[in-house]
Amino acid sequence: MSKVMTKMNKMSDEELFKFIEFDSSRAESTAYSGYSYWKSTFKVFMSRRSTRLTLYFLILLLLFTLLQPYFPGQKSPTEIFINPETGRQLRSHPPGAEFWFGTNTIGQDLWARIWSGTRTTLLIAIVSVTSSTVIGIVIGALWGYVRALDRVFTEIYNVINNIPTTVLRMLITYVLRPSIGTLIFAMCLTNWVGMAKWIRNLIIIIRDREYNLASRCLGTPTRRVIVKNLLPQIVSVVMLDVALSIPGVIGSEVFLTYIGLGLPVETPSLGNLIDEGRRVMMNLSQTYQLVFPAVVVALITIAFYSLGNKFADASDPRNHV
Repeated sequence: MSKVMTKMNKMSDEELFKFIEFDSSRAESTAYSGYSYWKSTFKVFMSRRSTRLTLYFLILLLLFTLLQPYFPGQKSPTEIFINPETGRQLRSHPPGAEFWFGTNTIGQDLWARIWSGTRTTLLIAIVSVTSSTVIGIVIGALWGYVRALDRVFTEIYNVINNIPTTVLRMLITYVLRPSIGTLIFAMCLTNWVGMAKWIRNLIIIIRDREYNLASRCLGTPTRRVIVKNLLPQIVSVVMLDVALSIPGVIGSEVFLTYIGLGLPVETPSLGNLIDEGRRVMMNLSQTYQLVFPAVVVALITIAFYSLGNKFADASDPRNHV
């Protein structure tokens, strides 16, 4: 040991240390990897071929639904067509070259009515889900993070949640005048409850973690803690709930119309069309009036549900590269 120390003492500084020159271009360089949460989420989401095909199909379906009235040769969904030979309504005309999906029991073009009804139903679903999601996120975040508001929101939740959702929607649509606005109001009044409760439970789990305690100690405002620290942790859950809510709202619209509490008969919607098809489904020559709108409902709900599950998986940071 003494020999090693003696040898090192005899060595000069140039032999012991390797000096490097100062590089100003690297003075402020860091080990930042360039990771972006949303870019990584989108990359994982689009990495699967099945996801891309489902997304493209849903986009094309939505675009076609919006642009269908402007295509050449399209008929009015409310026009009643007359049989030129008999001078009467062209009732239950089977699908053919002129009427692709046939006509209904009063001679209206089923093709035009299905796409008009799809626009109406999607409008109700998207507006009501968007509104109830915003309300649910705001109330759920405050409910879970601000302890002083816990008792107030709990009582409100208990009052609304103790009434069955279907019964509450039926009462609202029965009392108010049947319209698109009435259905949207009924959906919004009931949909936010489950979202708020779910978000509240998630925020209670993560609100007292170290980084949130540090933020509170530093005097970070409540709004910033919720937006920056808490909500990004539950994006996947929110997106999954949104994806499941859209098929749920479509199903509720179909059910309320089926029992006569939905939209007026003169307003085309998928619920009205399925209700009309249900009345004639025992006649085998007219089953197409139920099959076509039911297939459209199934395609839309399956597409939204599938994309919601895939986006929920992609938004989980554990699946990011």
